[in-house]
Amino acid sequence: MYAQMVKTDGKGIKPREEMTPEEQRFQDRIDAGEKIEPKEWMPEAYRQNLIRQIGQHAHSEIVGQLPEGNWITRAPTLERKAILLAKVQDEAGHGLYLYCAAETLGVSRDELTEALLSGKMKYSSIFNYPTLNWADIGAVGWLVDGAAIMNQVPLQRTSFGPYSRAMIRICKEESFHQRQGYDIMMKMARGTPEQREMAQDALDRYWYPSLMMFGPSDKDSVHSAQSMAWKIKINTNDELRQKFVDQTVPQAKYLGLTIPDPELKWNEEKGGHDFSEPDWSEFYAVLKGNGPCNRDRLEARQNAWEDGRWFRDGLVAHAKKADARRAAARVAAE
Repeated sequence: MYAQMVKTDGKGIKPREEMTPEEQRFQDRIDAGEKIEPKEWMPEAYRQNLIRQIGQHAHSEIVGQLPEGNWITRAPTLERKAILLAKVQDEAGHGLYLYCAAETLGVSRDELTEALLSGKMKYSSIFNYPTLNWADIGAVGWLVDGAAIMNQVPLQRTSFGPYSRAMIRICKEESFHQRQGYDIMMKMARGTPEQREMAQDALDRYWYPSLMMFGPSDKDSVHSAQSMAWKIKINTNDELRQKFVDQTVPQAKYLGLTIPDPELKWNEEKGGHDFSEPDWSEFYAVLKGNGPCNRDRLEARQNAWEDGRWFRDGLVAHAKKADARRAAARVAAE
């Protein structure tokens, strides 16, 4: 999800005989399961790949507030409103944790934001789909956050220390998000015929975009080999997608809802479900900016960036004055 089309510099895994002594020692630490910390030596390609992946992850958390924030004022009960408000607030916090992790690699939050707004950096494709009704909020929590957890739990073991540690709290909170979404779907599926129909419609529309969250099929994902070797990425796209399907199918059955895939069936030999591939042409179109809500999402982020400029300028001015006061106090003390 957070490495959709994140390209590693170079071609494939660098053979050990072509590594410098420093690179060999670095790879030995990775292979031994050690964490790499910001001030320690690392290959430049490793640093750049982390910036791209963590940046895309952070952007996804921030943009991910938009489909749900739209429903805070329209939640059906006060309790649901409070739960959704807490969830959206969590997503903002996740973005901040991740921007902080990226900053330890020598890139500023402003640079990351400017890269997003200019189109140089992406966010997860799933957030370019609209939330048309309250059942969609349930589908987002159940399916989207469920897919996110599938991706994020392994990232607690990623090789870069700040990223790994940020994921511990994020995963705990995402588990709450997934449960609240499933609870909404349960209420809808057991409600009136109209509510049940809304729940099924939300599942129909969000199923394949959720499968796309893990990125293209391994046979078409040619840039992940080095990320796997560096343990920036822990599992392949297809491994995570298979786990997600196998976990979600019995949940849908319990709800009495139908996965919109006529080819879905249990494969005893592989111990998992066979299922249809998403429409990858749609996936690439969304990544290129041609999804249902691409323009709206970026416009919202651009407006927020511009509207907040006065506040950022005020913070900088305040910091400069504080620095000047401290410097003057030191001079006076001498």
